[in-house]
Amino acid sequence: MDSQELSSAPLTQDPSHRGPPKGAWPRSGKPGGRRNQGWTCSLVVASLVGAFGSSFLYGYNLSVVNAPTPYIKAFYNETWERRYGQPIHPDTLTLLFSVTVSIFAIGGLAGTLMVKLIGKFLGRKHTLLANNVFAISAALLMACALPAGAFEMLIVGRFIMGIDGGVALSVLPMYLSEISPKEIRGSLGQVTAIFICIGVFTGQLLGLPELLGKESTWPCLFAVIAIPAVVQLVSLPFLPESPRYLLFEKHDQVGAEKALQRLLGKEDVSRELEEALAEGRTQRGIRLVSVWELLRSPSVRWQVLTVVVTMACYQLCGLNAIWFYTNSIFGKAGIPPGNIPYITLSTGGIETLAAIFSGLVIERLGRRPLLIGGFGLMTLFFGILTATLTLQDRASWIPYLSIFCILAIIASFCSGPGGIPFILTGEFFEQAQRPAAFTVAGTVNWFSNFAVGLLFPFIQKGLGTYCFLAFAAICSAGALYLYFVLPETKNRTHAEITQAFARRNKAHPLEEKVDAAVTDDKPSERPDAAGPSSTLDKCVKNGII
Repeated sequence: MDSQELSSAPLTQDPSHRGPPKGAWPRSGKPGGRRNQGWTCSLVVASLVGAFGSSFLYGYNLSVVNAPTPYIKAFYNETWERRYGQPIHPDTLTLLFSVTVSIFAIGGLAGTLMVKLIGKFLGRKHTLLANNVFAISAALLMACALPAGAFEMLIVGRFIMGIDGGVALSVLPMYLSEISPKEIRGSLGQVTAIFICIGVFTGQLLGLPELLGKESTWPCLFAVIAIPAVVQLVSLPFLPESPRYLLFEKHDQVGAEKALQRLLGKEDVSRELEEALAEGRTQRGIRLVSVWELLRSPSVRWQVLTVVVTMACYQLCGLNAIWFYTNSIFGKAGIPPGNIPYITLSTGGIETLAAIFSGLVIERLGRRPLLIGGFGLMTLFFGILTATLTLQDRASWIPYLSIFCILAIIASFCSGPGGIPFILTGEFFEQAQRPAAFTVAGTVNWFSNFAVGLLFPFIQKGLGTYCFLAFAAICSAGALYLYFVLPETKNRTHAEITQAFARRNKAHPLEEKVDAAVTDDKPSERPDAAGPSSTLDKCVKNGII
C-alpha cells in the first residue's frame, strides 16, 4: 500500500456516515471497547510461542553443557586416540572443551550482526521463524556428533546455536515491545527473561543422571533443542506480525489494522494508532538508520550510553562467577557430592521464581526501582559472600550463609537486571532506530559474555574469593549510573521517553523539529479542524511516515 492510500485513512469519521470509509481504522460502538486493554489471548500466545522457541533455547544452551562435561571430554579423548593413535594431551583437551563452550558467544555475536539485514526484509515474526533453521540444524549436528565420531560437529553445532541465540535475543524483545500496549509493555517484555530462566532450569533438570545426563544418552540433551524450534515453526505463522513494522516499514495499513485488532482483542484501535502515528511524526521517512548513524546521533546519545551500560553490567555483574563456585560451596556445607546436582536445581528454581515475580510487579513498581534495587542488592550480597568465603573454615554455619548469599544474588539479578535491559532497548528508540539499537545492545552483550568466559579464570586465580569484590564494584557503579541517568519508562510512549532524555542530550524533542519542518514545507497551509486526520495527511504528504 502506497502513501496515497495511507493518507486517505482519517482517524475521525463523519457522524452521518453509516459505515467506516474504505481503509479507515474502525471504531467500535461497544461501551467496553476501550476497557479491553492489556492481556489478550493473542498477546499471551504470541509471547509464549515466541519465547519458547527463542529465549528458552538461549537459557537451555547456557546450562546444558554442564552435566555431560565428563562424557564430552571422554568422547573427545576417544576420537583423538582413534584418529592419531595416542591419547589427547590434557592442555589440548582443555582447549577443545573451552572452545566448545565459548564459541556459543562468538556465534551469538555473529547472529546479532545479522539481525538488521535479515529483519529489514523478513520483519519480526518471519525472522523468528527463519531462525528456527539454525536451531534445528544445530540440534542435528550436536546430537549426531557421537554416532559420527566427529567432535567438530559438536563445536560447529554450538556456534550455529550461538547464531540462533544472537538473533533471538535481538528480535524477540523487539517483537514483544512492538506488539504490546504501553500499559503492559514491561510485563510482556519480561517474558524474555522468564523463559531464559526456565531454559536454564530445564537444562539442569534434564542433565540429571536419572534423565539424560548419563553416558549413553547425553547426545539426547542436544537433540531436545529441536523441539521448541519445531513448536515455534508450526505455531508462529498463525500469529500476527508487529503492527508497527507493517505500518511504518511495509506501509501495509490493512495488515497493521488486522494485527492490532487481533492482538488487542477489539475493533476500536484508533487510540493505539494515534500513539503509533505520534512516533511516526518524529521521523522523516522510515529509512532504517545504521549503527554508525545511531552512535553519532546527538538526540539519542544518552539512550545509547544507557543501553551499553545496562547490557555490560548484565554480563559483567558476576552471575557467571556464581556458577563457578556453586558446587564447591555446596560441598563445603557438607552436602554429599552425589546430591549436589539436585541441590543445584534450587538455583534454577530461584531464577525462575524471581523472574516471574519481576514480571508481575514491573508495571506497578517500574523499571527504575527494579534495576537499581537489583544491582544494589547484588553489591550487598557480593560483599557478604566475600566475607563468608574467606571465613568459611571458622565455623560450621558459615558455608550455609554462603549458600544463602548465592541464592540471594541470583534472585536479585533475575528480579531486575536479568530482563529489564532488553525491555529498555525496545522502549528507548523509535521505529527506524530500533534494529540498530538492538545490534548495539547485542554486540555489547555477547562481547561481555565472551570477555567474562575468557578472563574470569585468570581473575579467580589471581584474586581468589576476593574476585567477588570486583563484581560488587561493577554492580554498584551500574546502580549509581542508573540512579542519576535513567528516567522511569513505565506506561510512557516512545515520544514521552525521548522527551525525558531531551534535556540531557541537549537536543530539542524530535517532534518539535518535525513540526517545524512541516511548517517550512507548507508555510501557507492552514490547520484543518479535522485534527488527527489532517495531521496524518500532512505527515504522509511530507514524507514523514
